[in-house]
This record gives sequence, C-alpha cells and structure tokens, in this order.
Amino acid sequence: MSKAGRLEEGDASKLPVPVGSNKGISVMDLILRLVGIAGTLGAAIAMGTNEQTLPFFTRFVRFNAQYDDFRSFRLFVVVNAIASAYFVLTMPLSIVHIIRSVARGSRILLIILDTIMLALLTAGASAAASIVYLAHNGNSSTNWLPVCQQYGDFCQGASGSLIGSFGAIVVLVLTILLGAIALSRQAKRVL
Repeated sequence: MSKAGRLEEGDASKLPVPVGSNKGISVMDLILRLVGIAGTLGAAIAMGTNEQTLPFFTRFVRFNAQYDDFRSFRLFVVVNAIASAYFVLTMPLSIVHIIRSVARGSRILLIILDTIMLALLTAGASAAASIVYLAHNGNSSTNWLPVCQQYGDFCQGASGSLIGSFGAIVVLVLTILLGAIALSRQAKRVL
C-alpha cells in the first residue's frame, strides 16, 4: 500500500519519523534561547538605567524619576535578570538536545522550567506594563494625572524595556511548543 493510502486510512501515527528530525527543532530552540537572552538582558539594563531629572523653579529644587521609585519596576528588573540567567543556564541542555536528539527526560524538565519562567516573566512584565499605562494615561477617577508629559524620556525608556520582556515571553512560548513537538515526535518513534 502506498504512503498516501496509509495516511487516508488513519495510519499516520504508525509512519516512521526520520531519526534526525528533532535536530532542527533543537537548533531552533538554541537560537530562540539566544534571542531570549538578548531580550531579557536588554530589558533589565534599559529599565535599570532609566532615570530622568527635571528642574523645578530653581536649579536647587529638582524632581527625579528612577526605576527604583516603583516596586513594579524593581520586580521587573529582578525578574528579567533571573530570566536572562535562566536562558544562559539552559543553553547547555539545548546543546545536548542538538547532539542527542532522543534525550527525553531533559526535554520534559526543560518544558516544566520554561513554563515556570514564563509565569514569572509574565507577572513581572504585566506589573511594569500597568505602571507604564498609568504613567501614559493617568486615571481620572482617582485624580492621577499622566506624568509622561513631564517625564517623556523616562516613560520612553520604560516602554522600550517592556518590548524586550514581552518579546522574551513570546520566545518562551515558542520554546515550550518546540519542546512539546519534539517530545511528541519521540513518542511516535517509540510506538
């Protein structure tokens, strides 16, 4: 029976999967982890160095805005630093998966740790995003005025750092999906 005939009869799960098919997934996982390092490290550095000082009436009285004035921004910097270190520490596992594409236990561990890191990074980025939203738009019901009109550079720096962090969230989602695809291919090979 031809290959197309077996697929039509529902025997797709019994078709052999090529042995090197997970190698491409593992290479993509390594590339995504490198992108994740760049995103989280860039976000942590951009937010950690974000500061703006405005003079008020005289040069002796000044208003200063720094990232550590807001607890949400402090959380954001710490979480992105942890995520960046996590990406660096999981690079060897990703390299092992390129060499040994049949490694199963380490893939499961990596999916679990990626999911935990995804939750942590999402929490930190969301907390910072809520403060950035208030800084840009304010809240009329509580009489909080938007401060980005005065602190434009500070708000731009905070908004820019959010881009790197949310990019790393997308990277983590893709690495989880790639790990699950690699595991499902291994399960087909075993059956």
